[in-house]
Amino acid sequence: MARVVVLGAGISGHTAALHLRRRLAKEHEVVVVTPNSKWNWIPSNIWVGVGKMTTDQVTFPLAPIYARKGIEFHQGLATAIHPEGDSSIPRGYVEITYTDPQKSGTSRKVEYDYLINATGPKLNFAATPGLGPDANTVSVCTPGHAIEAAKAFKETISKLKQGIPQTLVVGVGHGTCTCEGAAFEYAFNVEHELHLAGVRDLATVIYLTNEYELGDFGVGGMTFTQSGFATSSKIWTESLFRERGVHAILQAHVEKVEPGLIHYEQLDGIKRTLSFDFAMLLPPFRGVDLKAFNKAGEDITADMFAPNGFMKVDANYSAKSFEEWRAEDWPSTYQSPLFGNVFGVGIAFAPPHPISRPRKTEAGIVISPSPPRTGMPSGVMGKTVALTICDRIQHGNSIKAHVASMANMGAACVASAGSGMRTGTAAAMTMYPVVPDYQRFPDTGRSTKDTFGEIGLAGHWIKYLLHVMFIYKAKARFGWFLIPE
Repeated sequence: MARVVVLGAGISGHTAALHLRRRLAKEHEVVVVTPNSKWNWIPSNIWVGVGKMTTDQVTFPLAPIYARKGIEFHQGLATAIHPEGDSSIPRGYVEITYTDPQKSGTSRKVEYDYLINATGPKLNFAATPGLGPDANTVSVCTPGHAIEAAKAFKETISKLKQGIPQTLVVGVGHGTCTCEGAAFEYAFNVEHELHLAGVRDLATVIYLTNEYELGDFGVGGMTFTQSGFATSSKIWTESLFRERGVHAILQAHVEKVEPGLIHYEQLDGIKRTLSFDFAMLLPPFRGVDLKAFNKAGEDITADMFAPNGFMKVDANYSAKSFEEWRAEDWPSTYQSPLFGNVFGVGIAFAPPHPISRPRKTEAGIVISPSPPRTGMPSGVMGKTVALTICDRIQHGNSIKAHVASMANMGAACVASAGSGMRTGTAAAMTMYPVVPDYQRFPDTGRSTKDTFGEIGLAGHWIKYLLHVMFIYKAKARFGWFLIPE
């Protein structure tokens, strides 16, 4: 009998757990440890944040799903990994502290034969003084955050209806943030709702980003080929900003946020301020606070994890210039180089380098997007590692690992630009590969026939369909595994 422990029940971890349980015989145990009691379809939080959806529409309880599927569930926070065990426990284990109200504050050691770290990110609001729901800005990173954002947005609309002009700032709150796509979505959903409320003329909407140019999205931008003509995601995105009257402030690092005032610096080194009445700024990410110890109890956290807290896997982490980066630097098996039975997937693994060209001010302040690891690639990683573990449990550890490199993986992204079955729009984009490969595709780094974008009402319908379909899949309904990641 083997036991597989999955830390985290987001898109990557939950996908891995379901595939493990589907593929393994019942004598093998699948265990999930996650601090949250509910699963969240994060892409739809932006709709919660403008009042178009409720939290019940984007979440569901995990415990009933795992009970039905025969997965052991612990609602708790993993605090330490002991990959070699210790003097009293001969195999690897994780220390967890329960967040379940019935067990709150108690701890436990959960042993494993295989471990998947799918813990996702720590929302690092503390990196920017004054950033976040507990300070001076709102967020849509969690359903709870999004509800509070919707309340603040509703108050802003109320003031606009009273004839009081308002400045709304949406974007990222640090020079190293990722998830520019989510900020883009929320900005245009806000603009759309202002228009529907009849108050758009009194509102100034500003998009504040660390991107060097619009359309970067943390992937270095894209080149689309349509009807035989090539266009860049920069031109494509700029046209939408002009059409909707949304202002953009680019190449920005937010230094601090005071009530009603954002202090930021741009790549030119000039420090500026921006007044606001409503601000939704996403935080930077770092790894969760996981420690690691060897059998003697010595701290090996720095060996297993990068300085940003994300777990090192089978990537090339050697320091290189941007021109020396290669697609093969990116991991493909997500296996720890130190422990063959430990894997890191989704946002939990440490990327070898950004995808966008890194940039700094003369003073050394990094203003460049961190690499995104969105739902589609994260789901693929989770399934890939689950298949590797299943094969090794069934046929031995010498079995070759399944692979799924982001440098050989396509991704589809549907970015909402306003909700509504008749009036909504969305920007639908595909790219292949996610990480550019200039050896295979010298001109743009990506296949032009597989990289394209369209915007319109059909895109909104597709995004809503994805919302329905992936919640169905995550609930492990009949035929769930037939829906691709």
